[in-house]
Amino acid sequence: MPKRAAGVSLPFLQPETGGGAPLHRQLYERLREAILSGALAARSRLPSTRTLSRELGVSRGTVEGAFSQLDAEGFLERRVGSGSVVALPEHARLPRSAIATPVRRSGPPARPGLSRRGQRLAREVLPPEPRDVQPFTPCLPALDLFPTHLWGRAVAKQARQLGPGLMTAGEPAGFRPLREVIAAHLGTARGVRCGWRQVLVLSSTQQALDLSARLLLDEGEGVWLEEPGYLGARAAFEAAGARVCPVPVDAEGLRVDVGTARAPKARLAYVTPSHQYPLGVTLSLPRRLALLEWARAARAWVFEDDYDSEFRYATRPLAAIQGLDVAGRVLYAGTFNKVMFPSLRLAFLVVPEALVDAFTAARAATDGHAPLLSQASMAHFMEAGHYAAHLRQMRLAYAERRDALLDALRREAEGWLRPGAAEAGMHVTTFLAPGWRDGDVVARAETKRLGARRLSPLYLGRGVEQGLLLGFSGASPAGLRAAVRALARLRG
Repeated sequence: MPKRAAGVSLPFLQPETGGGAPLHRQLYERLREAILSGALAARSRLPSTRTLSRELGVSRGTVEGAFSQLDAEGFLERRVGSGSVVALPEHARLPRSAIATPVRRSGPPARPGLSRRGQRLAREVLPPEPRDVQPFTPCLPALDLFPTHLWGRAVAKQARQLGPGLMTAGEPAGFRPLREVIAAHLGTARGVRCGWRQVLVLSSTQQALDLSARLLLDEGEGVWLEEPGYLGARAAFEAAGARVCPVPVDAEGLRVDVGTARAPKARLAYVTPSHQYPLGVTLSLPRRLALLEWARAARAWVFEDDYDSEFRYATRPLAAIQGLDVAGRVLYAGTFNKVMFPSLRLAFLVVPEALVDAFTAARAATDGHAPLLSQASMAHFMEAGHYAAHLRQMRLAYAERRDALLDALRREAEGWLRPGAAEAGMHVTTFLAPGWRDGDVVARAETKRLGARRLSPLYLGRGVEQGLLLGFSGASPAGLRAAVRALARLRG
């Protein structure tokens, strides 16, 4: 006959009042651990629910709930008149170390079992995005000026018309009406030459980079990356196992001649030609043509990241490189998240016709499709003219905010912070006076929640510059002036 369980003290089983989890759940977990670790021997008999509830000072229903769950999972056998018996056989037990409470350790967590690609993906390359509005956060849109009432109407209209077409699974490449209106907009505003089938709707430029890296790059193949350049691109290409080759940027943009000399057989070149990130310069026409010729001759790809090209203040926005491409070597990426609001999570990738089927299949094999309600709302917002009107208003507002930032820098930080190119975009890169380290300045700025970013981590090679990336689009002129004063006071 089974003997009553021994060796486990009742205080060990005692649930904690106010411990968060329900009492029956706590008791269940303590008994389960005792059975798995061998502290409760196989075939040993547990006290009755009445006895155990009295000894633990909990209700009989609490004990009954724990026993019932253990019985259902095969840890106990319950028979009327015979009580509850531990049912887990000895060979099925786990070592005590396998179920012990994990010990908190300092330093980075261990990542056992990750593939090489997984280890590269798990590297902490990208800085964390702020969860609130900070004055200098780069590429943060003017959320205070967003037409929430118009967007709300667009979403409400689509929600009222919600039917099977928006409730079933969508096309992997995206909602056709949105793809059509994107293609039309890009042709007019950016000089992009494409049909709607070439447009894929994604969640972000980062997803476009990841998808392109998976499809176009094999392990060890070379990629040109602007120096300094976008960390998100570096992360995507390194995660794919590519060999990243930094190519310097000067006043005319990417040095195509240097890239050709360093990595002539590279498989892909990543560029931000309309507003180089982070320096803000524009890729000149001769270099655009040289880049396209290299791609054609080398049978390589060009990934054109047009992340904030809509905002140019002295002249009209420059046409995209994609419109000059006659060999079908350019992939063109853009995003709504920087024009509308970051949590929208809608972007697009225009691929050459020869890649449409492959990218569509890969999209289906990863996350399927973007949310249809958001896509339908965005299509309506654009078709109604609200998107174009919003762009026009933002150009005027951002020009005023940029001027306020530059004026404040001249007044408060001249000789300490030297602004770089500022003809376009949503941020200005500033260079620190000799002797200053951007890491020290940003660490101090974080205590004031200013949102400035470091320049130096965006370099891969030598000749690293020390500077700050100061966004201006997300704060009012008065807020920017106050933030510059606060930043200048950090000099001590």
